[in-house]
Amino acid sequence: MSVDPVQAKLLAQAVYEIRLLLGGYLGSTNPGKLEVRQAAHLAYALHNEALSVLHGREFDPTAAITAIRRTDAMLGADLSPRFARHLPQED
Repeated sequence: MSVDPVQAKLLAQAVYEIRLLLGGYLGSTNPGKLEVRQAAHLAYALHNEALSVLHGREFDPTAAITAIRRTDAMLGADLSPRFARHLPQED
């Protein structure tokens, strides 16, 4: 499956913009709603990868999943398995 670079850049820009919009909800003790805090941390975890896509560079998907796992641990979330299923399975 090939990915259209324009489509990838549009989605990457969205991730980066969400990171900017929700930046005030970062932190494990932030009083905001949990769902908003999780979204803020998810966008923060992936914003460098989004910038890589916007600049035509590659990123390490495994490292991205690791960043999402840190968000899971901090906020008691379970987001990473939904992302990890897109990684190639090792034999």
